[in-house]
Amino acid sequence: MSHTISEKILIAHSGNKKIKPGEFIEARVDVALGNDITAPLAIAEFKKAGFKKVFDRSKIVLVPDHFAPAKDLRSANQCKVLADFAKEQGIINYFEVGQMGIEHALLPEKGLVLPGDLVIGADSHTCTYGALGCYSTGVGSTDLARSFVDGKVWLKVPGTIKFIFKGKPGKWICGKDLILFTIGKIGVDGALYKVMEFGGPVIRKLGMDDRFTMSNMAIEAGARAGIIEPDKITKKYVSRFKDRKPLFYSSDKDAQYEKTYDWDITGIEPQVACPHLPSNVKPVSSLNEVKVDQVVIGSCTNGRISDLRIAANILKGRKVALGIKLIVFPGTQKIYLDAVKEGLAETFVKAGGIFSTPTCGPCLGGHMGILAEGETCIATTNRNFIGRMGSPKSFVYLSSPAVAAASALTGRITHPASVKK
Repeated sequence: MSHTISEKILIAHSGNKKIKPGEFIEARVDVALGNDITAPLAIAEFKKAGFKKVFDRSKIVLVPDHFAPAKDLRSANQCKVLADFAKEQGIINYFEVGQMGIEHALLPEKGLVLPGDLVIGADSHTCTYGALGCYSTGVGSTDLARSFVDGKVWLKVPGTIKFIFKGKPGKWICGKDLILFTIGKIGVDGALYKVMEFGGPVIRKLGMDDRFTMSNMAIEAGARAGIIEPDKITKKYVSRFKDRKPLFYSSDKDAQYEKTYDWDITGIEPQVACPHLPSNVKPVSSLNEVKVDQVVIGSCTNGRISDLRIAANILKGRKVALGIKLIVFPGTQKIYLDAVKEGLAETFVKAGGIFSTPTCGPCLGGHMGILAEGETCIATTNRNFIGRMGSPKSFVYLSSPAVAAASALTGRITHPASVKK
């Protein structure tokens, strides 16, 4: 029986010889991830059930990133729950402020997730790691608690939808534009409880950062996972990690897909998702009358070093428009240091922005960039639901780093080509 890459990974972790969509399986996990919002609930359930010891202190990852550095007493207490549990259980991969980053940028950087892995995380954007060719999906806090006990999880096998991208993308088109284009075409429920498998000649030319961006936003189409078959780019990325051996799976040529989308993206413009859904996508040129108050560049979607380089290249030697709040936050401490060494941080500050420590902060309306009533933000984040970044009467547009940086210079949503040749 032929299988997709996702099905092969689930087979390998369940012990089944074959599986099909709709079946329930019990599978062992390679990584179980929690953050300062979700892990305290899992820890409480773990203790409430009377368990004393986690299954494997090397396979649990705890990252305080959503409200960290702690913005208030409540968030400080949440982070302390993680710190205390990590110390009590001897959790190896606990990342305190100073070592932490935004979890979905940090884990790949540390080599904690690898091709062929089964990864669960009590955070919906855990699907990010599928860019490496692993099966990575978000779960609830009680599922995470169960995995603490025996390293296993119950899963319903999803069907797979294949997305083929071909053609010649323009200068300013990146992974963010491709995934926004996709969500705009199929809607926020277009891949509900499915795997989105991205492929084709355009995907094969994308760097890892752009691939992470695409897999990250699979959840915004309702998907359980967003996966890309490993290739030479993937293998080069993971070659520096020697602690564990990656396993490279690929879909069988006659694998069964529920749907296949085949798109030629030649000539598409940079894409922007308008309030209040990631699927409300329009070409950037149709939005040049939209004024913005705040620009956010960063997050687990677009806070990697290549994203910051693109934004800094547009902003270098220029000033943001009067009244614009520009907030830049890198994904990890390493990215922060690289941005300082390369002069990117200086570029952002001289342009009139701020350069923040890694945090989820403004993306979820947590801190470091809350929107007031009537304010409009263009962000490189992943969601723009009502009230996502602050007031329910604020407005969030989603874009690539290039569009966001260009918009900071003009004070309105702007095609980067109009400010940078």
